[in-house]
Amino acid sequence: MRTRPRASIGRILDDLGTTVLDVAASPGDLDAEVTGVHIYDPLDELIVPPGAIVLAVGVQGAAGICALLTRAAQAAGVVVKLPVDVDERVRAAVLETGVAVLGLTRAASWAQVAALLRSLLAEGELTEPGEEAHGDLFSLANAVCALLDAPVTIEDRSSRVLAFSGRQDEADQGRVETVLGRQVPEHYLRLLDDQGAFKRLYQSQEPIHIELDDDRVINRAAVAVRAGDEILGSIWAAVHEPLSPQRQRAMADAAKIVALRLLRERAGADSQRRLRTDLLSTVLEGGADAAEAAGRLGIATARLCVLAAQLTGVPADNARGESDRQRFCDALALHVAAIHPKAAAAHVGSVAYAVLPLTPGGEEEERAVRVAESFLARVGPRHAANIGVGRLALNLAQVARSRADADRALRVLRTHDAAGRAAGYTEVHFESLLLQVADVAAAEEQTPTGPYQRLLDHDAEHGTELAATLGAYLDAFGDVNAAAARVHVHPNTFRYRLKRLAEIGGLDLTDPEARLTVQLQMRIFDG
Repeated sequence: MRTRPRASIGRILDDLGTTVLDVAASPGDLDAEVTGVHIYDPLDELIVPPGAIVLAVGVQGAAGICALLTRAAQAAGVVVKLPVDVDERVRAAVLETGVAVLGLTRAASWAQVAALLRSLLAEGELTEPGEEAHGDLFSLANAVCALLDAPVTIEDRSSRVLAFSGRQDEADQGRVETVLGRQVPEHYLRLLDDQGAFKRLYQSQEPIHIELDDDRVINRAAVAVRAGDEILGSIWAAVHEPLSPQRQRAMADAAKIVALRLLRERAGADSQRRLRTDLLSTVLEGGADAAEAAGRLGIATARLCVLAAQLTGVPADNARGESDRQRFCDALALHVAAIHPKAAAAHVGSVAYAVLPLTPGGEEEERAVRVAESFLARVGPRHAANIGVGRLALNLAQVARSRADADRALRVLRTHDAAGRAAGYTEVHFESLLLQVADVAAAEEQTPTGPYQRLLDHDAEHGTELAATLGAYLDAFGDVNAAAARVHVHPNTFRYRLKRLAEIGGLDLTDPEARLTVQLQMRIFDG
């Protein structure tokens, strides 16, 4: 029997079932390989890679669907919100282009279906030809569904949905919300917790039956998924009556298989992350192996910017912090992939790097900064972070420079104790240069000289604040009243201090070169 490729329209529909997507018009063969997810925006130029699924946001009516099919003839399928207007023109366009038209349930948001599809596609990512994709949990969920004759979800310890079976429309509204949001809603979690369901679940080695005290919700059968003493997650079935002893045994056996799959998925995810990190690090460093690494990642090799993103206030040597950084990097990868299908992101050290291809049109760095700002706005204050953006790289040889630019811009933001900000390299160019000069001075153990050093020595010996007085004067552009207010002294006192520091330091404050020299030393040596 001929098998479908892991990432095909037909396989995705088998995994998701009709709860989310259904076929509105088919070219006959649903085995076309799916390569990615593309969100259609009528205001942007439509560039659809071969095999993409196009989320047709705002497209309605047969005429609109036909026009999109013509423009997206290389796609594997287009997704339109139900009800889908399918007439003879649409059917003819589907047969001519070979692009399937899928209907999306009205209850689902575009963000939800994009996340679902990318989650499915990511399961086989970066596997070598002939290698089995780890953790095909959706197929396993469907198998358990057949054994129990009930719709099933597989969830982690935080009640996030890892996979679900078909037939979810046979359950209740709570299950539908769970599947669409990939997370058990808060009010259902409270209901389960109030009835002691989680305590019973994690204490029992066997499946349990949960009678839910809510007429709108059908009952549940659940079993914990364990690896030794570690609880990896759980399996939940929506049932109208308790499972028979035979089905209880089947559910318990299924939990053991799910545990193996989750352990394999964990190991596979870790190895894939390490591989992606190594490949992207090679691209960012440039050199002879950069082209091969870029090819394996499938990223663009020209007209791109590097983004360097870092969470603030997260401990470097803390397991929870490492988990937060990895989730942050995963979110960044999802965000840039929505902007361009050949973008990539990986976690290198404490920084999440993204390589973002940009279409020609000028102001590329500014556009990349806007992408970074939109990402920071989406993750919100829960993930306080900064992002530095490098200059445009016209080829792979310039990627290392763009990465260095992004690192410097990120460092400038750190020195300002900023949070939730994005900055392009050109915006902070001069501050970045000063930091570079400060690095050279520190590496060569250089110290201040001339008038500034004499003022520092005098302050240290006599407990005066002549250097601070000079800094306030220069920052205020010579406005004595403003400078005096800044250091909280009377203007006459401030003028006396200026006269004293000019005498002690041998500094001519009327000489612009002398003022520039001492101000640069203050910035370089005092940060």
